Amino acid sequence: MRVLSYNIHKGFAIGNRTLVLEEIRHAIRATGADLACLQEVVGENRRHAAALDRWIDTQFEFLADEVWDYRIYGQNAVYDHGHHGNAILSKVPLVQHHNHDVSIMPTSQRGILHAITEEGLHVLCAHFGLLAIERRYQIVRLRQLLQGIPPDAPLVLAGDFNDWREQSHRALRACGLREAMEQVSGRVQKTFPAHWPLLRMDRIYYRNLELVSAQRLDGSAWRELSDHNPLFAEFAPL
Repeated sequence: MRVLSYNIHKGFAIGNRTLVLEEIRHAIRATGADLACLQEVVGENRRHAAALDRWIDTQFEFLADEVWDYRIYGQNAVYDHGHHGNAILSKVPLVQHHNHDVSIMPTSQRGILHAITEEGLHVLCAHFGLLAIERRYQIVRLRQLLQGIPPDAPLVLAGDFNDWREQSHRALRACGLREAMEQVSGRVQKTFPAHWPLLRMDRIYYRNLELVSAQRLDGSAWRELSDHNPLFAEFAPL
């Protein structure tokens, strides 16, 4: 099972001036991921639709088309002209899913999208807030969610945790989760900004799976896309 985690920055390159959704589509397909956990995915934006020739709403459908037959979208941030949130794209059927609102303020709407595959794998795609007070609340909500998942079930938790101080990371390790990049390199990886990564924002955690490999995807091609580097990990069943 190959897993990609990527904040796609609503389909724009750094600076929000250049729309690169088609290039993102090509790049994530080239990874061969079986599961893609995506953050900042636009479901609708009427302002961009009116102003941009290449604009595409329901970005998760466009990204998934003909590669990931099963996809779900969790609407988080809602504004007058549209909304965006998290998405999970999967090559195997998703039999259950639920989007959990973990926002504490209207100006920073965040969520955790939780799906279960027909093979019993729990997949969680998270996007936490920029402020420490948000993240403290969100990690409590996430831990409550984890407590409701059978302890012997295979699980992948991926996303943008905005956790450069690694406070959420320590809390999740205490829950028995392992972080893929930490397992292979000794540290969670710097993923933001993509042009010169300085902050450790993105993670892929797992439980009851065997880690085969993990890497940060970087290089010139990825630097021209989102403001985040993606993470990629491969797992095998225990």
